[in-house]
Amino acid sequence: MDNDVKTRARQEIAYCEAILAKSGLRVLDRVLPKDGLLTWKHYPEPDVYDPVQGAQWYYHCHDDSAAQGEHGHFHCFVRPDGRQSPACHLVAIGVDAQSRPTRLFSVNQWVVGGQWHDAATTNALLGRFNVELATPDYLVNRWLTGLVALYEDEIAALNIERDTRLAAFDRPFSELLEDRSIEVLTQLPIPPSLL
Repeated sequence: MDNDVKTRARQEIAYCEAILAKSGLRVLDRVLPKDGLLTWKHYPEPDVYDPVQGAQWYYHCHDDSAAQGEHGHFHCFVRPDGRQSPACHLVAIGVDAQSRPTRLFSVNQWVVGGQWHDAATTNALLGRFNVELATPDYLVNRWLTGLVALYEDEIAALNIERDTRLAAFDRPFSELLEDRSIEVLTQLPIPPSLL
C-alpha cells in the first residue's frame, strides 16, 4: 500500500480519537449502550451498512473476550453486489476496553456466515471498506475505515495465510468451513507502536 494512504489513515484515526477524547469519550463509548453490554449481541443494531460501498460492520464480544486480551471486536465486511448479496468477511479487529486495537484476525465461515471467498477475491474488496455515513456515529465510521486502510497489507497477508492454513487440512473444503472446532484461522497482534 502507498505510504501516503497509510499516512492519511493514521491521520484519520488520530483525528477521530482526538475529537472523541476532547469530549471525554472513546470509540466504544459511541458504539455500546450506556445500560450495559450483552455478549454475542451486535452493536449497533442493525449492523452499520454503507449502501454505496457495500461496506458493513458490527461490534460484539464473547464470553471469553477478556481471556483473549480484548474487550471485543469489530467484524468488517463488504457486500459486493448490494445489501441483498452475501457478505464477504474481510477481517475482525480486536480492541481493549480503552478502544485500542489489539489484534487483527480472520475467522472460519461458520463464525460469520455470508459467502466464502478466497484470499484474492477477499483482498480485492478491501479498498471498498469505506463507511462514509453520519450514523450511527460519523467518527467511529471514519476511525474504523482508517484502521482497515492502515492495515490493508497486514489484512491481505492474514487472508492469504488463512487460505494456506485451510489448504493444509486433508479434508473437504466445504466440511472445513463448517467445522466448529476451527474458529480463528489467523491472527496478528497489533503493538501500540504500529498505530
